[in-house]
Amino acid sequence: MNGVIMRKVLVQASYTNLVPEKTPVGTVTISCAPGNAGPVFFKGDDGSDVPWVAGEWHEFKGVDLQGFQIKGSPGDVVTLVGGTW
Repeated sequence: MNGVIMRKVLVQASYTNLVPEKTPVGTVTISCAPGNAGPVFFKGDDGSDVPWVAGEWHEFKGVDLQGFQIKGSPGDVVTLVGGTW
């Protein structure tokens, strides 16, 4: 069954999981809000900080969202839009 994934995530100062609980594997667009105060750092697969600037977005197909960790300016926003199709 197909389901919609739509979330607004508030960024914290230290690394936290993009989604706190197990979610279905999905295809999503992950976006940093254009009004964010600073970059949002995604934890790279090698442990490095990967900065995304305000307004940056990328589409991911068939991913487990628990694999993403983010940090940055507290109160900045990351959005997820997609589904389990």
